[in-house]
Amino acid sequence: MKFITALIVAPIWIVAADSEAPKNAAALFDAKKVWSIHLKFDAQQWAAIEPTGGPQGGGPGGPGGMRGPGGMRGPGGFGPSMMVVPVFLKGDKNGDGKLSSEEFGALGEDWFAAWDQDKQGKLTEAQLRKGIGTVFQGPGGFAGGGPGTGGGPGRGPGMGMLGPEGGRNGASAMMGIDFKYVHGAIDFNGKSLEDVAVRYKGNSTFMQSRGTLKRSFKVDLNKYVKGQKIAGVTTLNLHSNVTDAGWMNEPLSYRLFRDGAVPSPRTSYARVYLTVAGKYEKQYLGLYSVVEGVDEEMAMDRFASREGAIFKPSTRSLFHYQGEDWKKYKQAYDPKTKLTPAQSQRVIEFAKLVTSGSDADFEAQVGSYLELDEVARYLAINVWLANMDSILSMGQNYYLYLSAKTNRFLILPWDLDLSFGGMGGGTELSVEHPWRGENKFLERLFGVPAFKKQYLERMGEFSKGIFVPERISKQVEETADLIRDAVKEESETKLTRFDKSVAGEVVPRTGMGLGGAGGPGGGPGGGARGGPGGPGGMPIKAFVGPRAKSVLAQLAGESKGQDGVGGPGMGGPGGFGPANFITPAFLRAMDENKDGVVSREEMARCFARWFQAWGTEAGALSEAQLRAGIDKEFGPPPGMMPPL
Repeated sequence: MKFITALIVAPIWIVAADSEAPKNAAALFDAKKVWSIHLKFDAQQWAAIEPTGGPQGGGPGGPGGMRGPGGMRGPGGFGPSMMVVPVFLKGDKNGDGKLSSEEFGALGEDWFAAWDQDKQGKLTEAQLRKGIGTVFQGPGGFAGGGPGTGGGPGRGPGMGMLGPEGGRNGASAMMGIDFKYVHGAIDFNGKSLEDVAVRYKGNSTFMQSRGTLKRSFKVDLNKYVKGQKIAGVTTLNLHSNVTDAGWMNEPLSYRLFRDGAVPSPRTSYARVYLTVAGKYEKQYLGLYSVVEGVDEEMAMDRFASREGAIFKPSTRSLFHYQGEDWKKYKQAYDPKTKLTPAQSQRVIEFAKLVTSGSDADFEAQVGSYLELDEVARYLAINVWLANMDSILSMGQNYYLYLSAKTNRFLILPWDLDLSFGGMGGGTELSVEHPWRGENKFLERLFGVPAFKKQYLERMGEFSKGIFVPERISKQVEETADLIRDAVKEESETKLTRFDKSVAGEVVPRTGMGLGGAGGPGGGPGGGARGGPGGPGGMPIKAFVGPRAKSVLAQLAGESKGQDGVGGPGMGGPGGFGPANFITPAFLRAMDENKDGVVSREEMARCFARWFQAWGTEAGALSEAQLRAGIDKEFGPPPGMMPPL
């Protein structure tokens, strides 16, 4: 690696091709490096890597092919139908897998009757939203977890996006997508291993990229041949960045956490190539982020111990007490290490305190369960980044670490591609109440005066240091110089979008507004429905200035910001969820006289129109027709778009 210094501008990284593989993890996760990774498969293993279940995105050529007609939003593509089709199919009373005209109409009648609780014969937007939230979201959280919602049996309040028992969690897992490891080979900058385990990874990013070759990979070097490592690391996470026009949301967000002394993954970049016998010969997939895993290796490096417990929660009700049986917690907390009885019991004990402890007891005891300064640091940075795809809203994309030394929990960041307001957090997100929906854990924690003071002190400290916009903008420019050539190799179109994103210019997507119908922008908050930047939020340079100004004003008492509950573009109370993008589509389609309410007759006529428009078979709607109709009518949900 070489460096040059200009007279005025900041140092710029000049990338020289490294002639050999890194010697250790610190070298591998050098933010100034762009490595070369070549994945190799035989035809049989490449076919086997494609998961079954969920919307299929492959175009000509079968699995892994490029996006076919209709892209990722047509039949079998990625769209809102993945969440709502199972709910519509609850109207299938005779169990034939289709909806007759009578069944479809009865579904609308039943919903109207249930939602019109004051029996006025009409539904306001608020009543529609509440009713849709009940039907499409259910008691288990986001599109699943409640009986009959497609997320399996109910598993307690707020149990987020749970996959099948014993499997992974997340949106794609809820849809039955199960990633399988296959045998492959890897060349990492000249170091070759002939038998490694490779699978796809990701949830919304996987579904958005399913019709392309550029998908995220997890490479386990140790699974088939024990002891295999590269630079002392046994697992490589290769993230595709398909939601990020600038390729740097994750790397720069992780850097921000590390600069704030929050134990966080390290990153580097890599050009990734693919060879499949008889199909592809060292085909360039594109520029990827190489992200350090949150595992025992990272724990040993950061905490000097392999004895701590690592959890990857998927729940919007963290530390909700469900009794003394660990089995009721296991799926939602998804332990990544083998737990001792004392470690699982520690979760249950803290859950009991959070759920039913008195305010005095909670205030007195919370410090014995949480590393309060560490948690304050994590939350200050996560809130400043307006990262709603996290503990603040979705109840996912973070890790809990239970220290073996202190027996206290820490929160570690993960999956930050939608940071910088990328899921509607906006630059005005409140620092005092940044979460969406009910979140008893955060409500109680922020209700402890000593913790609140500590958190605000960290926010103020960081605002004078690591949050300074010029500092982050400089990092953007340096990173752009590092990776621009690798982006250019993908396509000139992506390079144009990349250059605009780096410059802080909004990169709109034609017809890809976040409101389902490409509605107007969300205003200066950014990242809201149809707002600046579309999926992935505002460009980093455009975000950091207004965000820093808003946070400083809030800390000075000059502004309260915008509460996370029903934040900009997210459609009101309840946070992110189907109701927030289905409700506008329902109202738009059903409110014939545009008076802002939906009558029983208007709703019945709309269901009749939908049945006629979506069906091609006389007398019944198939699941495929239902899926295609819903995707066309409702459009894509916030933050979940076709890939760049």
